[in-house]
Amino acid sequence: MRLMRSAAILGLLALVAALVPAFSASASGGDVLVTNGSPMGPFSQNKQNETPVVIDPAHPSVVVSGANEEIDMEACNAGPPNDCPFTPGVGVSGVYFSFNRGGSWFQPTYTGWTARFCLGDPDSSVTTDTCQPEVGPIGTIPKYFENGLVADGDPAVTFGPQPDSNGHFSWANGSRLYYANLTSNFSSQRSEQGFKGFEAIAVSRLDGDPAITPSIASNGDNWMDPVIASKQNAALFSDKEQVWADQAQQTSSFFGNVYVCYGAFRGPPGHAQSLIVIRSTDGGDTWTQQQVTPASNNGQHFGRSGCTIRTDSEGTVYVFYEEFGQFATEGQVGSINMVKSFDGGVTWTDPQVVTSIVEPGVFDPVLGRPTMDGIAGFRVDLAGSPSADIANGAPTGNDATDDIVLSWADARDGLNNEHAMFIDSTDHGNSWSNPVAVETGPSDRPAYVASSISPNGTDVYLDYDAVLTPYSDNTTDVRQVQGVVLHADFSSGTGATNWTELHRAMVGDPRGSSQNGLTAEFFGDYLYTAAARHYGVAVWMDVRDAGVCDAINEYRGSLYTDSPESKPPVQDVCPLTFGNSDIYSGSFADPTP
Repeated sequence: MRLMRSAAILGLLALVAALVPAFSASASGGDVLVTNGSPMGPFSQNKQNETPVVIDPAHPSVVVSGANEEIDMEACNAGPPNDCPFTPGVGVSGVYFSFNRGGSWFQPTYTGWTARFCLGDPDSSVTTDTCQPEVGPIGTIPKYFENGLVADGDPAVTFGPQPDSNGHFSWANGSRLYYANLTSNFSSQRSEQGFKGFEAIAVSRLDGDPAITPSIASNGDNWMDPVIASKQNAALFSDKEQVWADQAQQTSSFFGNVYVCYGAFRGPPGHAQSLIVIRSTDGGDTWTQQQVTPASNNGQHFGRSGCTIRTDSEGTVYVFYEEFGQFATEGQVGSINMVKSFDGGVTWTDPQVVTSIVEPGVFDPVLGRPTMDGIAGFRVDLAGSPSADIANGAPTGNDATDDIVLSWADARDGLNNEHAMFIDSTDHGNSWSNPVAVETGPSDRPAYVASSISPNGTDVYLDYDAVLTPYSDNTTDVRQVQGVVLHADFSSGTGATNWTELHRAMVGDPRGSSQNGLTAEFFGDYLYTAAARHYGVAVWMDVRDAGVCDAINEYRGSLYTDSPESKPPVQDVCPLTFGNSDIYSGSFADPTP
């Protein structure tokens, strides 16, 4: 049985490689597969999630996305057949390029530490890990292995200007892509480690000439070595970062500055945790750090995460984040908070509450985290986290309105009545509109929500992953989820109006997705949109091609009984496409120009 399954996997990989071109053509506005270089099987090489997206404001045909990308992981049967590990030392920070406004995508292949050839042993009696990673082709950002690091995902991307030899920033020098992600040490030997602590924030950079082109993106040597941007200590675990560059050349005194926000966990789990902002004034070569919130986890302040960082046309820096309620109770009230800096990230205001939220999800005692679609479902810890954007007038800043849009998923009307909530501010965050639910389908239960506004403040694009079925107390009933993209006209006088649905993606069953540990589904923690003056692009998690596995559903269901079963041998008993979660996108011309 195992021999046949392994042969089938090899055949599927060859078929996918033959059918998927380097550039996947698709009409603008429709479903476009972003992760088009990744296989449909086996698990977990077919697992992608957590996708940012950014448009180069100086060259708006260039779009970049990222994802947690497991294409280089070993197959489950490379060791015990019911174990699907993260292969030590193998990176998971994928990057994808579009050069036609998101109409098609290019997934480059670089060189690094890889286990993509570890497809298992046909002898079912083998229970030790036979995987031997090696230097070879990778589908993630390069130069981590060479620098003693591992790219650990939570990707974030932005574009800024390049500095010249005198350190002066100008879009005329070319565009610079910044890619921030978590990173760990490749070696477990302390003497060989590049930084202290468990996880750090690293930033990689790629320059255009003046824009990034297919040839530039294809060559891993064009990437600069990653820089450890966070200030590390032995007890620090950095998490959930986002990166942004000041893009307003003619109006901002801090044009070219780059900022990263992230959550800093210190000591044992559940102890002190704060939000940190790090900034660079020299194009990402060096970084300085500032704590911007208290470091408290207690009954009143359970913690904070899910930060979004943006700048307006005057160079004011805004950080939005979620202050959690308690996970273990349904309907917990949290808040979205904001801090600002008026001096390029040197000093910061005290946190201000923007709005209260009701965090979606039901605490799952097996998963230990909240889920929305049912038991053993995908986690929604950060569903209430803010997605924010500012009409900053990039690349010049001259036509900026500095209006702010903000969205999140909310359960204020209870389980099975979740909403995609939207608010805006037209006075630099001093006051906000009343929250409005903008989801369009009567059965839509938005799980993750993202919004963006065009640089001149005329158009808003918003997307969400919609659960279409009620919360389920079993793992046997079909569950449904799909991506949805909306548009609204915007003005400082009336806010967002004329919400319309631009796209509704194909339906998939999230039970076909999976954590590597197999005990639950997995969608990651966020999706994104980005807006230019004449179009918007949206990216979302998609499971239309994920194969639901009855044996996995039975195993997951048993964990909620007094007789939990053992994990099944995934590649023997599951469809080849089990776990095949993808990133899809759509590119949409302004429907009301």
